[in-house]
Amino acid sequence: MRRHTRRIYNLCYRFTGNAHEAEDLTQEVFLRVYRTLGSYRALHGGFATWVTSVTRNLLIDHYRRSRRDRQTDSLEESLLVIEQKESSAPRPDQFAARGELSEQVQRALQKLSPELREAVVLRDLQGLEYKEIQEVLQVPEGTVKSRINRGRIELARLLEQMGVRPSSA
Repeated sequence: MRRHTRRIYNLCYRFTGNAHEAEDLTQEVFLRVYRTLGSYRALHGGFATWVTSVTRNLLIDHYRRSRRDRQTDSLEESLLVIEQKESSAPRPDQFAARGELSEQVQRALQKLSPELREAVVLRDLQGLEYKEIQEVLQVPEGTVKSRINRGRIELARLLEQMGVRPSSA
């Protein structure tokens, strides 16, 4: 389970945008995995794909429960902690730029519909293959590709509205 913790946490964080909520959801995922481990069948896909499916189902449940009382709090403190963990002593200006970009991407992700957000997060942030995403989302591969494409286009549009331009490097 330890090898999946970071990936599951990142998926929960990218979906919720809240570090504390992501930690709680990550714990819930592993409790659910422990309780339902008997239902895992290797012939239906890899363990990582199954754990991702469990995570997705929990995130959908969470989204439905919290839909009414959602807030868009500032993520600066949470992103600062995550950036410090992922970085290897960047210069202060690089650190600030990364933090600002990460915050802008997170804000833009939160504006996507849940269907587009989960497809983009699974593909571009979690690195899953189309087939794995198809198994997780339980939709045809064409739908997966369409959601990823539409999500990327919408994300790019939102980031451009926020003044984020692609780097020339």
